Amino acid sequence: MTTIDHILIVDDDPEIRELLATYLTKSGYRVSAARDGHQMWQQLERNRINLVVLDVMLPGEDGLILCRNLRSKSNVPIIMLTARGEEMDRILGLEMGADDYLPKPFNPRELQARIKAVLWRARSLLESRPESGEKIRFSGWTLDTAARHLVAEDGVIVSLSGAEYKLLRIFLDRPRRVLSRDQLMGLLEGRDWTPDERTVDIQISRLRKRLREDAREPQLIKTVRGEGYVLSAKVEQA
Repeated sequence: MTTIDHILIVDDDPEIRELLATYLTKSGYRVSAARDGHQMWQQLERNRINLVVLDVMLPGEDGLILCRNLRSKSNVPIIMLTARGEEMDRILGLEMGADDYLPKPFNPRELQARIKAVLWRARSLLESRPESGEKIRFSGWTLDTAARHLVAEDGVIVSLSGAEYKLLRIFLDRPRRVLSRDQLMGLLEGRDWTPDERTVDIQISRLRKRLREDAREPQLIKTVRGEGYVLSAKVEQA
């Protein structure tokens, strides 16, 4: 039996909500809509959402704050819509945990393509790593590969986005080995999606934050000037 993906559109513009709901429904998705953060949380509590399309400019808590709060509680994929199309909005969105972004105005077909790509990446991670309950330890951290989250020494659970999880696995599978940006881009690349150097740097920054790294002097994921990045910790199976 084929499962229909459930997409949640969060945008305060009723015309955009109606347009996307109609288009994505015709494309075979189940679609719900919310005009603000309050309705977004209600929809997430009531339904099993597979992906959230989240506008930056919202009344009350803006999309960046909602993205950060949602990412701290869930691994659900997030695509940000940036009204101004400014690079800073896109960078902040990725740093807050978004999986992709799309500047307004946009073609609904492009959004559909990005939704398809993000969902494919999320599923490919699950399929490539069976939920065997494997746990990986490094520098006081434990990665639970079944739950796909980190556990700190103090017992605090840290959620990871799909991209963050995949990037961390890349480093854990290659400890103490310098990886260039080109190598990381190749390893991160998914169908219909190719990251650029800036995206890799942002994902590294996000992962460092999850690992409570000092941005000025990171000790776990170190920058090797002119070469790339390296995970300096010893890695072992729990």
